Amino acid sequence: MQKTSSRLLALLSLLQTPRNWSGDDLAERLDVTPRTVRRDIDRLRELGYPIRAFKGPSGGYRMGTGSQLPPLRFDDDQAVALALALQSAATSPAIGEDAARALSTIRQVMPSRLRQRVDMLQITAITSPGAGNASPVGTQLLMEVSRVIHAREELRFDYRHDPTGPAGPAGPAEHPRRTQPHHLVTWRGHWYLIAWDLDRADWRVFRADRIRPRTPTGPRFTPRHLPGDGVAAFVTGRFRGTDGSTADWPCRGEVILNLPARAVAPFAQDGIVEELGPDRCRLSLGSWSWTGLAATIGRFDTDIQVIGPPQLADAFAELAARYANAAGPTRWAPDPDSDTSR
Repeated sequence: MQKTSSRLLALLSLLQTPRNWSGDDLAERLDVTPRTVRRDIDRLRELGYPIRAFKGPSGGYRMGTGSQLPPLRFDDDQAVALALALQSAATSPAIGEDAARALSTIRQVMPSRLRQRVDMLQITAITSPGAGNASPVGTQLLMEVSRVIHAREELRFDYRHDPTGPAGPAGPAEHPRRTQPHHLVTWRGHWYLIAWDLDRADWRVFRADRIRPRTPTGPRFTPRHLPGDGVAAFVTGRFRGTDGSTADWPCRGEVILNLPARAVAPFAQDGIVEELGPDRCRLSLGSWSWTGLAATIGRFDTDIQVIGPPQLADAFAELAARYANAAGPTRWAPDPDSDTSR
């Protein structure tokens, strides 16, 4: 038989699934007697878990909605922050499934007032290699922006391109942005707001930590269709230099490198590496410009064979000319017959 603490955790895990459990079913799952199940249910109730009983041939239990979060007793802001973090983590390949189950568990025992706040959070977490340092964004700001998105109200805000600069009247003045907010996303450690900019008549992506909302909010609006194949594709495309209608890089080329695939793959970012032999591989990679793509590929210390397109070969030729010009006149080279080992 399991120790009491382990058994309680196992029982709690079963009760948090959205179904009714009879006492006999729980006893069979835990390999204990129905009497032990009843005692363990009482222990969990003493800890604050809202376990409800229902009548039937064998009796039964299920997790109910509580007035507080047992047993850690989070305050409202902590509970919302926890749900927010779990919602962001739910798209992680490593812990996504566990985070989604944890979010469901937390939401189930939340008071209705908190559950409504969490349900208004419409957030997409976009995973990408090379995530940077997270930007500090207050929970209150995220909740307010989420509320406006949910209510489909226009959002006015001051926006600072330099968040470290002075605040208030002494700071750099900028005309308030008038937007129709669409979605909150996280990407590479930062929070972003996707919105239709009414003054610029175009979609914009704003860093959330640089937003200072103004009140009151504007009138309600009918949401516009976001270009591209979903929120993640739009944001990824914007940061890759496109209009957001496609998530692919505007410039993509293919080369053959005289290196093993295993040596190239860790540094290929979101590129595709195909093994051609023990010391040879094909690399397909994208960038915001042909020159930038050529420079990125040039970091691999090996001979390069360009498969295509012609623009990539032209970019390599242009870089070669620039590098040769930067090197200046032919520098001194050691006499091949001299002994330079001393």
